[in-house]
Amino acid sequence: MQMFSAMKTSTVAISFFAVVCAAVIAITQVTTKTKIADNEREFRAKALYEIVPRSSIDNQLLEDAFEIQLAELGHKAPVTAYRARKEGLVNTVIIPVVAPDGYSGNIHLIVGINADATVAGVRVLAHKETPGLGDKVETKKSDWILSFNAKSKQGTVDSAWAVQKDGGQFDQFTGATITPRAVVNAVGRALDYFAANRTFLLELPPETTPQTVEVTN
Repeated sequence: MQMFSAMKTSTVAISFFAVVCAAVIAITQVTTKTKIADNEREFRAKALYEIVPRSSIDNQLLEDAFEIQLAELGHKAPVTAYRARKEGLVNTVIIPVVAPDGYSGNIHLIVGINADATVAGVRVLAHKETPGLGDKVETKKSDWILSFNAKSKQGTVDSAWAVQKDGGQFDQFTGATITPRAVVNAVGRALDYFAANRTFLLELPPETTPQTVEVTN
């Protein structure tokens, strides 16, 4: 009986310990998940407001978000894009773009495009490019990414929209051409998408078909 009682006590203790451990792990996971989500939100907000300064708009970018399918910009699933407004009108849209042809893999960007089809700004969110070379796409490493500001593309085929090595207007990094070429091409695709979907992105009313007036003599 004493052995049975001891075994029962041990089982209860082990079960209690397992329950406590499970609870601690669950609480830690929830807390960590929340903190990670908050950090990601803060990081994204910082990048968005670097493209569109808070002082230039009267809405909250993170709250003016919409889901969009951007297969042509490298996304297999719907992603979140943002609209910046002034007095209710959309003056800039910020869309996520993937450059699949980076030197070390995908380069994830956000591209801000103004209503007049000029680039408001570009920021790299994630990449695996070579430190000291391809990582110059980051603002903390180089101001190269700022060269897109206020630029526009002249149609889907624009020979100037390329790195200088390919006859275009954008500098490439010394010893690294693949990374800047990938980013230039990705931003160009974003501008092409904007041009083809401007009405939807800027929330403009659809163009109305002029009515034909029949004149009788």
